[in-house]
Amino acid sequence: MSVGMGPRACVIGHPIAQSRSPMLHGYWLRTLGIAGSYERVDVPLDQVPAFFAGFHAQGFTGCNVTAPNKEAALRAVARVEPAAAMIGAVNTVWTEGGALVGGNTDVHGFSANLDDRAPGWDLGARHALLLGAGGATRAAIVALRARGLSVTLANRTRENAEALAGYFNTLPGPAVSVADWADLPAAMEGADLLVNATVLGMAGKPPLAIDLASLPSRATVYDIVYVPLETDLLRQARARGLRAVDGLGMLLHQAVPGFARWFGVTPRVTPELRQLLEDDIQPRTE
Repeated sequence: MSVGMGPRACVIGHPIAQSRSPMLHGYWLRTLGIAGSYERVDVPLDQVPAFFAGFHAQGFTGCNVTAPNKEAALRAVARVEPAAAMIGAVNTVWTEGGALVGGNTDVHGFSANLDDRAPGWDLGARHALLLGAGGATRAAIVALRARGLSVTLANRTRENAEALAGYFNTLPGPAVSVADWADLPAAMEGADLLVNATVLGMAGKPPLAIDLASLPSRATVYDIVYVPLETDLLRQARARGLRAVDGLGMLLHQAVPGFARWFGVTPRVTPELRQLLEDDIQPRTE
């Protein structure tokens, strides 16, 4: 699609060359027959305010925001939606009444992926164990508390987990507690869901060295990492007969609300779209 035809959207970050967002939004634009465009724009952190100040002049309808610009985007928009405010980061921007609005669709992406890949995972589920204390963990906490689950956080730096738990415990909803990383086996015993919201196990990062032996047989294991698609954590979960969910669907589903706002059509996450991204990921991790 040529720029200038229909709405124009983009993804900003620094670096930005590896973003797969143009691939999935481009797929929807093609298959839905929509005249519009979606592109990558490299925006260093110190240039985020200037980028959004000139947003409409550049002809953009909306954008996605990726690392390291999500917190800066929150400060640059005119209005921030509640979920983005709780998470402390904006990953999707659109225009309402001529003003820029910032939201965070990771909450939707987190839950929609679980529901899609492990239907009924939350039937009778009461407690989740989350590994990490970053932005992805924040989105997971918001999503899980909305489903009525209490949460235990475990992070290699305990103080970060304690700060996060303290913040969320000031808000309405189920309790958020903290466990030492060294006490993970005991923390797993009462978990209906285990989520890796760290970069451990990602290609090029240190491994996530944990043993799932104490996790109940009813539990679901969710790794938000999607490069590689089959992490050691998911391999271990499947070997135990547990339901295992990779992170690719979170990327796909979180993109749906933004596309709907920018282009006026709500797209579907199809097996064909998932396969398109799987085929792109696989050669890079072999």
